[in-house]
Amino acid sequence: MKESNKLGNEDDLLQRHKQEKKDLHSKIQSLKKSVPKGDKKKEKEVAEQISQLEKDLEDRHKSELLPYQASNSLDESEDKSYINVETSNDEIVENGTKSDLVENPRVSRAQRRRDKKASEEKLREERILEQAERNKVGPKAMEMSSIKEVLKEMGLTLYDIAADGNCLYCAVSHQLEVNNQESHSVIKLRKLTANFMRENKNDFIPFMYKDSGEPVCESYFEKYCKDVASTKIWGGQLELKALANILKCPIKVIQANSPPTILGEDFSGPELILTYHRHLYRLGEHYNSTMYMNSDN
Repeated sequence: MKESNKLGNEDDLLQRHKQEKKDLHSKIQSLKKSVPKGDKKKEKEVAEQISQLEKDLEDRHKSELLPYQASNSLDESEDKSYINVETSNDEIVENGTKSDLVENPRVSRAQRRRDKKASEEKLREERILEQAERNKVGPKAMEMSSIKEVLKEMGLTLYDIAADGNCLYCAVSHQLEVNNQESHSVIKLRKLTANFMRENKNDFIPFMYKDSGEPVCESYFEKYCKDVASTKIWGGQLELKALANILKCPIKVIQANSPPTILGEDFSGPELILTYHRHLYRLGEHYNSTMYMNSDN
């Protein structure tokens, strides 16, 4: 029989999966909005990225549900075994061979629980090993290797930034410190970005679209700017463009298998160098910062 504590765990998992799907949907909307109008190459790249995000999330959800599916099958098997043993014992008693029961004892509930736990642990370990093998040659490892190779040629090394929705702003803040520029907190950078976008809305609205493909209206744009200032909504090229103008510094973004993207290349301030990762985390793109090799900063 299924145990109530396992059911609770499975319900929690399903609830988390539901929330992650909602988060991914919001992320996909943000990605679509970041595509400049008429940029077919960027549109294709974003479509491929969205497809990969959806596949990764679906694969992970299936993997996380596997132990519960196995447990359900094990429960059914154990229940049938229990019934068969009881029926067999009844038949033996009727036939006058009651002593044979000692040779075929019924498995206790405690033992069934232990067997089920061992089976779940074995499946979990197998999945960890399989994932570790895939990671050695997967998109994440290949992307990271490519980015590190580019940085090495530039005399740079990767500086990890937390993946909490503020990665772009944290990376920019770190780059300001590395380049001995006046630094700003994430909160201040977000507010500066939102204000700049509002004040120059004609430079941003034409590059933002709804899921239907229609251009956004001013009320939608105003809400987006409000979210930029007050939430952990992801930042992208539009926000980088705003930050380059605010800080009067060019921002170079290193990515795998593509030339660097430079925002604000006409500014004379020190170049801020970030790295862009498509596959580092399952829910979408991530920005890291960089440092010069052997730097004490």
